[in-house]
Amino acid sequence: MIKFEEFRLKTPEREILLDVTNEVHKIVRNSNIQEGICRVFVPHTTAGITINENADPSVIKDISNYLGKLIPHEGGLGYTFKHREGNSDAHIKCTLTGHSVEIIIHENRLMLGTWQGIMFAEFDGPRNRRIYVQIQGQ
Repeated sequence: MIKFEEFRLKTPEREILLDVTNEVHKIVRNSNIQEGICRVFVPHTTAGITINENADPSVIKDISNYLGKLIPHEGGLGYTFKHREGNSDAHIKCTLTGHSVEIIIHENRLMLGTWQGIMFAEFDGPRNRRIYVQIQGQ
């Protein structure tokens, strides 16, 4: 059996990581799928999805801050971005985080580690964004 759902969120800042674990968990719980796989996909080129620690908020800040230093909005190391929209940094950061994650479902629960959460990564906000969740199993 395959089930599909979409949820939306409005990001409040240009760059922010938002914990969407609870939203995905509710979709899994409501699916009644006991054993399977949950795929979370972000259909945007300047936003991504990743799994990382959600217990200590400083981890999320560290990731965001370091990506900002590694890939500055204006370019860096003598390089000027060519993309006319002025959001090349967001495209590059999105490439690093990726567009999808997969999580095992066991006994109708996401099998995330103790400190893990699903993080939506906004790199070109604020914007209205979509997140697709596909659940496959029985």
